[in-house]
Amino acid sequence: MNALTLPDIASQNARQAVPLEWVGMCGIALPVVIDGQRLTATADAGVSLDDGEARGIHMSRLYLALEVLESQDLNPLVFKKVLQQFLDSHDDLSICAYLRIHTHVLLKRPALVSPLSGWKSYPVSIDASLKNGMFHVELKIDVDYSSTCPCSAALARQLIQQQFVNDFANKPLQHAEVLTWLGSSQGIVATPHSQRSTAYLKTLLSTELQQFPISMLIDQAEAALGTAVQTAVKRADEQAFALANGQNLMFCEDAARRLNVALKVVPGVKGFSLKVVHAESLHSHDAVAESHWNWRTR
Repeated sequence: MNALTLPDIASQNARQAVPLEWVGMCGIALPVVIDGQRLTATADAGVSLDDGEARGIHMSRLYLALEVLESQDLNPLVFKKVLQQFLDSHDDLSICAYLRIHTHVLLKRPALVSPLSGWKSYPVSIDASLKNGMFHVELKIDVDYSSTCPCSAALARQLIQQQFVNDFANKPLQHAEVLTWLGSSQGIVATPHSQRSTAYLKTLLSTELQQFPISMLIDQAEAALGTAVQTAVKRADEQAFALANGQNLMFCEDAARRLNVALKVVPGVKGFSLKVVHAESLHSHDAVAESHWNWRTR
């Protein structure tokens, strides 16, 4: 008895001849390798369905093409090869291919003063497409940092000055007494408000890059901002962090401008769209600023 041929419903004609811009799968679980680090990731894989008569695409072919990502260090060339495989397996259906990888890169960061160190997790997404022979790749990274409001700091200093006048007016100043006053809650009657903030970086990359500049982008951003959130700390590190915040006051506008300057010098970055969000402790709403360079919505 001959084996029955399995039905292939996707090969049937569509009831309505309408092309589709994107068809595929989202949230595919898979391991990936970035800079030698094996990470848990999810992938969104798809192609255009330009043959409006076709009922559907071959999703299993896209799924199987992702297998190479398990063992090869991710770089633009690997993405391009996978996208070309998407198209080769759909040469009669599609002219555009898309691949997005979402993961978290772990970097070990030293404390500011003590010998401690700890791991920080950075959300990373790589978004690539191959359209009509044109390869396009974007790298998205989220970077957390602390921001202290310059206005709040100025208002706090004014209150401290007023308290000093109240406590020492018409009195001879004694060094020990003033020193004690400065170290007490009686003297430091106000503190500026600060907040955990996030920079959302989207960069357009050169397709000639040999690897993704993930660590370089993070390092540049954190250096520009000056107050990256910490991991393991001792009291000396916490004090150093307080000092960094006090000497590094910034509005969201300041943060966006600093990042604009910093990202432009990263090799391989051809353009960017960045957004900074300061989740204010004073208000229930956020303070937000955006900046773009050589960027347009696709």
